[in-house]
Amino acid sequence: MSSQVAEARRFYVERTSDGGPGPFVVGGGWERCAVDYEIRRAGFPHVTLEFVAGGRGDLQMNGRSHALTRGCVFAYGPGIAHAITTDPADRLSKYFVNFSGRGAAAVMRSAGLTLGECHAVAAVDEVQAAFEQLLFAGRRGTRTGARIAALQGQILLLLVSEVRLPNAQRSNPSLATFLRCQRFLEEHFLAVSTAEEAAAACRVAPAYLSRLFQRFAGQPPYRFLMRLKMHHAATLLEEKQLIVREAADVLGMDPFHFSRAFKRVHGLSPLAFLRSRSTG
Repeated sequence: MSSQVAEARRFYVERTSDGGPGPFVVGGGWERCAVDYEIRRAGFPHVTLEFVAGGRGDLQMNGRSHALTRGCVFAYGPGIAHAITTDPADRLSKYFVNFSGRGAAAVMRSAGLTLGECHAVAAVDEVQAAFEQLLFAGRRGTRTGARIAALQGQILLLLVSEVRLPNAQRSNPSLATFLRCQRFLEEHFLAVSTAEEAAAACRVAPAYLSRLFQRFAGQPPYRFLMRLKMHHAATLLEEKQLIVREAADVLGMDPFHFSRAFKRVHGLSPLAFLRSRSTG
């Protein structure tokens, strides 16, 4: 694990825990890189999947260079030399999960993630949510925590296999437009209230924006926008310790609409979400 990080949430599962048959999860987490983040390894003991949630950086792996941006996923393990650096002006924020046990590399390949390769995913928000679920499961610390983490790891790989974009599609003009619109929403979601506003700012027709998000993200642009807002709302409630009315004000929403939207995304009301965190 790297120490060159500014913030981190991590978990570790003992290898002797009941992780179930086959490959199992032994660790994972989320990191926001420090400005001088630079990792150079000849390999890594565990088969590992990383997912870029934000920022920019560079990956050198298997003799190839990859520009890291939000939505990139890459896998490495024993014998896979790699180097990861961050853009100090736009630091990487990324998730990772470590697998161990017989067949770990084969399970990764079954998800279309050959060790030493870098890909992009379409449903970026969904993959990030799956990593958050894995992180929550891994930090439970209960008797069955290892088994839950192993199952959540399998769910994560299934999702990635479903939304992973073939490398040929990465040069698709429609995909390029989608990624441009997606990045705009990710950077300006606090200032945008409707899909129509997003379409106007991205200089595309609302109907075309809807088709792009349905094709590449599997959801309408407004739902994607609300997920961004509600993930930020969870941070405001949990880390900034804002009350519901204050979080709603930050997002420019009335408290009733805010609470309904929060429950649709997280499955819990804002108050129930805070209770679950205080007793976790």
